[in-house]
Amino acid sequence: MSAPILGLRQIEKAFGALQVTAGVTLDIAAGETHAIIGPNGAGKTTLMHQISGVLLPDGGRITFDGRDITLLSTPERARLGLARSFQITRVLARFSVLENVALAVQARSGSSFAFWRPAANEASLNRPALEAIAAVGLDAQARRPAGTLPHGDKRRLELAIALAQAPRLLLLDEPMAGAGAQESLRLIDTLRRVKERTTIVLVEHDMQAVFALADRISVLAEGRIIATGTPLAVRQDPAVRAAYLGDAA
Repeated sequence: MSAPILGLRQIEKAFGALQVTAGVTLDIAAGETHAIIGPNGAGKTTLMHQISGVLLPDGGRITFDGRDITLLSTPERARLGLARSFQITRVLARFSVLENVALAVQARSGSSFAFWRPAANEASLNRPALEAIAAVGLDAQARRPAGTLPHGDKRRLELAIALAQAPRLLLLDEPMAGAGAQESLRLIDTLRRVKERTTIVLVEHDMQAVFALADRISVLAEGRIIATGTPLAVRQDPAVRAAYLGDAA
């Protein structure tokens, strides 16, 4: 078996007396979509913060493609190929879809931000931005102001912004948050296309999305991984059913 693209070893994080992650050890294989699920307060978002560099762990080690990144900043990790989307959509409302994505390409290239010269007018930024927009199915909306998009399309735009960073691993924190039933189905279809392009770590409460997208699932409870396996194995695990899935499994 090839070495994992992401490795977590005994990751610890506490806030005062509250232990939020407690010895989390997990390997993510290159090319897989790996979902992390669990009840509210299980430590999922804190774990994502530690993987992305928003929070540094109190103990343990994080490796990316064999390199120790435990103490690297978020921008340093991004330059190595880690990109992240958040629970709350973050787009520049007055900028067009294309401008939002072109700015992400510009940031990746390291060039200066010349806001008085629209980034989307530069061919070197425009081409990869349009490729990312096409990957999430927003081609027809490229010139539309981002603030006028419906919620589901804003989530797609955030995915395009992340893809514009050319990630080797994409961290998705509840991409279905706030989406209605039909929007969720469209987002699942979008993520099926995205997963063909990059490795994904997905935190999500929508079990329909998790079981539709994940190659493997890890279940976090009280800061610890209590199970990891295929969707079928996790669905049938008695400890998982007791801790989280219940009769809905």
